[in-house]
Amino acid sequence: MTDALFLFDPQVDDVPVNSDELHAGWKLTLPPHIKRHAVQAMRLKVGDSLQLSDGNGLRIQAVLDDAEAGLADVVNVGREPEPLTRLALIQALAKTGHDEQAIDTATQIGVDQVIPWQADRSIAKWKTGRTDRKWSSVLDAATEQSRRAFKPRLEACVSSKEIVAICRRACVHGDLVIVLHQDATDTWTSVETRVSQLIDRTLEDGRPRTINVIVGPEGGISEQEVSAFLEAGAVSCVLGHNILRAAAAGPVALSLLSRTLGRYE
Repeated sequence: MTDALFLFDPQVDDVPVNSDELHAGWKLTLPPHIKRHAVQAMRLKVGDSLQLSDGNGLRIQAVLDDAEAGLADVVNVGREPEPLTRLALIQALAKTGHDEQAIDTATQIGVDQVIPWQADRSIAKWKTGRTDRKWSSVLDAATEQSRRAFKPRLEACVSSKEIVAICRRACVHGDLVIVLHQDATDTWTSVETRVSQLIDRTLEDGRPRTINVIVGPEGGISEQEVSAFLEAGAVSCVLGHNILRAAAAGPVALSLLSRTLGRYE
């Protein structure tokens, strides 16, 4: 079984993130919230292995040495590189938690960036200080569940007008914006061709690039929004013949993209 992974916040928790301060053989005091989760909730015992991460690529492998004191022996420390081609999910706010289901599954799949979107047809409303904390908590749990060293970056909620700006910037930087729309005429096969071209360019010049996937709310993306996004440089496609829920569309597209990018071996 893969060792349980726990996220810590370098700005709050007293855990060194510099390799000069943290190395194999060092004894680490687990932050109180990680100790409670590991010892009380997961019932880890002395001798059990665990991992810690700052959510920014750091992965610490350790063995619990003293459960009561929350002490662990560091076995290995490493920092994983970020992928050159990043995956971003622009997820419209959706009711009954479908948006949270989407970002949960997307995190397990491997999305690198999550952008909340207040779409024209979104019934749910973004509440700063409340909704962002809830979404961040979902990303935390899914990151730990999937044993990832990178937590997806949660951006500020955007409007449709701001997505138009994202599409224009993507054109300038060589990124790609994919709009999932049930009435689109292009298929996923044509999108994969564009993705392959983007991968080739990235391999040639070594510049980081982002593939953005836009998913609308339950009522779908309005025609005005779709037109504005396409005019700004986005591409639109339909995912097969079945109409997917807001919670499923993004994860399905991200799974296909992950396979094309070689993340699934």
